[in-house]
Amino acid sequence: MTERKIVVLASNNKGKLREFAAMFEPLHIDIRPQADYGIPEAEETGLTFVENAILKARNACEHSGLPAMADDSGIEVDALQGAPGIYSARYAGPECDDQANNQKLVTALRDVPPLERSARYRACLIYMRHAADPAPIIAEGVWEGRIIDDPRGKNGFGYDPYFLLPDRGITSAELPPEEKNRISHRAIALRILLEKIKQHDAHS
Repeated sequence: MTERKIVVLASNNKGKLREFAAMFEPLHIDIRPQADYGIPEAEETGLTFVENAILKARNACEHSGLPAMADDSGIEVDALQGAPGIYSARYAGPECDDQANNQKLVTALRDVPPLERSARYRACLIYMRHAADPAPIIAEGVWEGRIIDDPRGKNGFGYDPYFLLPDRGITSAELPPEEKNRISHRAIALRILLEKIKQHDAHS
């Protein structure tokens, strides 16, 4: 029987945990939230997705002594010069929720025509073997879409109900979870990350 490896996810977001756990299952890797180890949230002082993800992964490694993975992801809207970007999770303020963030986004785009609301989800994934890892494995994924005014769908989280996939005519929140896990920005980044981990392990 293959021994299962534990990797700490530097997040307590239940939606992300579900997605990552499902994607890592075939590799016999157990993804555990940092809350399981009493790890405090890292301060996200970076100015890019990569910087913030490294801060979070290193923090999880330091406190757990285990390998850690972190993602920093968000939504970029072209009409808003890339906002909310790295501030996606707290767009409407430090204590805000998904509803407040979405409301602020829709309000900000009130005067922008529907076809000029191009946006993308961007995910940056970092894998660190230990806190002093001099070469974290970095992978990035992008998922193109458009922002709509009225939410559709019950799946997903964050901005998913407002993120229209023009080629499919549905929102991210209308996709079955297993389909989202196959095509999302995080899925793209994760496939790249897993390939890089395999290559690294093959040469180490």
